[in-house]
Amino acid sequence: MSTIAANPEITPDDLLKMPDGERYELVDGQLVERNMSLRSSYIGARLSRLIGNFCEEHPLGWVLGADCGYQCFADKPKLVRRPDVSFIRLGRLPGEQLSQGLVRIAPDLAVEVLSPNDLDYETDFKVEEYLRAGVRLVWVVNPESRTILIYRADGSIQGLREPDELSGEDTLPGFRCRVGALFTMPPDA
Repeated sequence: MSTIAANPEITPDDLLKMPDGERYELVDGQLVERNMSLRSSYIGARLSRLIGNFCEEHPLGWVLGADCGYQCFADKPKLVRRPDVSFIRLGRLPGEQLSQGLVRIAPDLAVEVLSPNDLDYETDFKVEEYLRAGVRLVWVVNPESRTILIYRADGSIQGLREPDELSGEDTLPGFRCRVGALFTMPPDA
């Protein structure tokens, strides 16, 4: 993730008006480019598809991709985050409508898939911001170590490895996936 050189502050509304705004997060009014590796993008899309397919069969809520921006951080009005995958339970969106623009409520689940250029402290900040905003469950997926760290609203943290099973717990009840299945590449990759 790289920060664009200090320019005049950008507002969340400015970000929405940018033709390529979905490529950026906004941190303290500064653009931060989201650079995902091919592998990270593939894993994020795979997880989004698995959760989406599950929610098609079990209508529990909305599954949103990496271009969805969240401006839900009460103490940071110039912060917009774009988790690689997110989920909002039914009954939480006003009128159950997907509006234009940024989402103003915290997702129930936020997923970050690490890329080689992601810095540990930046990921830690994101997790803290999500939890402070009210996200119930954060999954940090590490393609390099083939592991997932689960952060919960109660402060607990759990690490999972390939043979383990990832669960949606009470946030996405009934969703289960073997961790190793997320890291499986197509046969000719």
